[in-house]
Amino acid sequence: MQPLPIDQVLPDIMAALVLKPNAVVVAPPGAGKTTRVAPALLAQPWCSGDVWLLSPRRLAARAAAERIADEMGEPVGGRVGYATRLDSKQSAATRLLVMTPGLFRNRILADPELTGVSAVLFDEVHERSLDGDFALALAIDAQQGLRDDLRLIAMSATLDGARFGALLGNAPVLCSEGKIFPLDLRNIGRRAEDRLEASVLGAVRQAMSDEADGDMLCFLPGAADIERAAVAVEAAGLPLVVHRLHGQIDPALQRKALVRDPDGGRKLILATSIAETSLTIDGVRIVIDAGLSRRPRFDKAAGIARLVTERASQASATQRAGRAARQGPGVAYRLWEAAATAGMPPFDPPEIHENDLMPVVLDCASWGIIDPRQLGWLDPPSPAAIADAKTRLQAIGALGEDGRITAHGKALAAIPLPVPLAHMLLDAARAGEGEMAGRLAVLLTEAGLGGRGVDVDARLGRWRGQRGERSEGAVRLARRLASIGDKLAAGTDDVAPRSIGGWIATAWPDRVARQRAGQRGEYLSVGGRAYRIDPVEPLGGSEWLAIADAQGHAAGVRILAAAPIEQAEVEAIFADRIVAHAASSYDAVSDRVDHRRERRLGAIALTSGQAGRSDNVEEDIALRLAAVRNKGLGLIGWGPAAQALRQRATFAGIDTLSTGALADSLDIWMPPLLAGCRGLRDIGDRKLTDALMGLLDWSARQLLEKHAPAGYLTPVGSRHPIDYGADGGPTVSVRVQELFGLARHPVIGDPPVPLVLALTSPAHRPIQTTRDLVSFWGGSWHDVAREMRGRYPKHSWPDDPANARPTLMTKAAQARRDGA
Repeated sequence: MQPLPIDQVLPDIMAALVLKPNAVVVAPPGAGKTTRVAPALLAQPWCSGDVWLLSPRRLAARAAAERIADEMGEPVGGRVGYATRLDSKQSAATRLLVMTPGLFRNRILADPELTGVSAVLFDEVHERSLDGDFALALAIDAQQGLRDDLRLIAMSATLDGARFGALLGNAPVLCSEGKIFPLDLRNIGRRAEDRLEASVLGAVRQAMSDEADGDMLCFLPGAADIERAAVAVEAAGLPLVVHRLHGQIDPALQRKALVRDPDGGRKLILATSIAETSLTIDGVRIVIDAGLSRRPRFDKAAGIARLVTERASQASATQRAGRAARQGPGVAYRLWEAAATAGMPPFDPPEIHENDLMPVVLDCASWGIIDPRQLGWLDPPSPAAIADAKTRLQAIGALGEDGRITAHGKALAAIPLPVPLAHMLLDAARAGEGEMAGRLAVLLTEAGLGGRGVDVDARLGRWRGQRGERSEGAVRLARRLASIGDKLAAGTDDVAPRSIGGWIATAWPDRVARQRAGQRGEYLSVGGRAYRIDPVEPLGGSEWLAIADAQGHAAGVRILAAAPIEQAEVEAIFADRIVAHAASSYDAVSDRVDHRRERRLGAIALTSGQAGRSDNVEEDIALRLAAVRNKGLGLIGWGPAAQALRQRATFAGIDTLSTGALADSLDIWMPPLLAGCRGLRDIGDRKLTDALMGLLDWSARQLLEKHAPAGYLTPVGSRHPIDYGADGGPTVSVRVQELFGLARHPVIGDPPVPLVLALTSPAHRPIQTTRDLVSFWGGSWHDVAREMRGRYPKHSWPDDPANARPTLMTKAAQARRDGA
């Protein structure tokens, strides 16, 4: 067996576990911690039971078991085995079992004492997955309360050893320096306008030119990115054997990617972060890193756990680059500038702050803990996220009002599925459709089964025709789930059979959605969220959809998986949630209160019809008031008198009639006006004006008359209204002859401002607008008077209007009056 750096510290690890039950092992990639520490425990005197090694991913778990068994000279399934969700190889002889944290969660909940287990190792704990953190928290709690002889070992390549040591009861931290080969980092950058696959192809060409030999490992964020890059490289005709490496491909193809090409070809492995740690890929000495990661984020507003592509962390970039120097000198090509590394986050964020805590809260309740924060966490979950998860669990009857688990919740916790799908499986088993529900649950949790496409029913049909190790393992898992559901449902009340869409609706009631009227592909869900689907999709024409998966933000979530469902089935499933009531609302277009009767399921109106006019006058008034309060005073039919009064008050500096003040006092002055009319535009100018005047006290009215009089009294004794809403300021339109004899320009307000005079002819046609009458008399008046004498010879047009007699009459009429 080839010596590895970890071998030098194995004696120290074994000695530490004699003195204390826990230990932390820090070792860089390639040191051998994954394959050497766990087997070494089997020979220890205290290790009379099994050793469980938790690996963060199924591919890594299977590969680790195969490598350990190979080093021990035995086949997998003997003393060394593995167990994953879709695949397992173990036997009665198995003592070292490699599994994923999710599978460990199922086993420890079923057997909190971990009967027959002497040690549990947690590999790659620095990844901070929610499953990994939760598995460690449960193990610590079991050790402290039930199994003080249980050994717990946390292992990682980039680990804050002191923090994990403190979490594990001040456990010793043992470090292995590892074997370090030279690593050349080359930041080649990437043009922002280039597609990712084009940048990858360029980096591959450069690596082939720079390096004469060595297999290449390229890190990309997701399976779709890998497929596009693979197509681009294969189309370029480069002399490379291209492998895809992600969780959606068959295990047989995954194994081929991990070993050297049997024909001696040069390999390019396009991988997700699945290849970042744990795995050793023979022959790789060149790494190409896109610098991106895809991480889960729970969008509480949309109720969707979505994958977000973002920059990788510095720790992740270091891990990826180190893959090139595991077996010898290597080179890493980074598709970003060197200066950008400092801007990357130092570490990957803990998933516990980003993921849905519904399964954690349910499992803790099953464990006997109402508040998950009582467990030992490196980073405790937030109280708000816990409260939200509890509310949703109580809605499906999994938790009681006191937060304790119910019988239904215990059944859900016993099913190794996300809580909504466990709820669906249990109901389906009660309907005699457990096998179909098991297949549906596996399809919705294993990406790629049945190919791609939105239509879940179609994917189920395609999966039935698929062959291969992964597909057949998925079928076995579906049968196991159906068996679990049948056992748990035995003796409970029957449920009516449902369609595929009906069972999806059972899992996610708030994601049942109805197409918006006249908008193909646009949907509104029961939960009030907007969803959309490509209008060319066949499902885009369905009136109702049950949505199983979606991606995007709450403002416009794109449907990724769904099935059609009929309204009759929706109403049958959710009969207890449908509410019938009369709904009234103010319609601004018709200026009337609209009375309707509706049957609603959440945000969706199932049926709606016009109802007769309500006899409840107070309700109608309240609705119209609410409309004004929400949409503003513009809904009211303001007449010229009421508008003029408000303009005068504004000019006088009286705030009582301002928009803000009127809105604040709406409940005082508005209801009496609405009592005798049906609409906001039916009130009438006189009634509005009187109501506004009623808001002004005696002093305000005096101030209004003094500083903002309604009209201007001319020297001839006639009164003309002042327009306080004019663009140039308070303006009065007056025949110029009425102002003869006026030697000073009229002013209003405090401080005084000139009244704008819109001077007109005897026929009321505009002559001049002025703010300085004295200058007008002494200036342009002479030209105006000459023109007016020609047009209106019967009227007086004196040369000195400031000292002339004001008049409304012609010269002859004035002479007759004077003679009389």
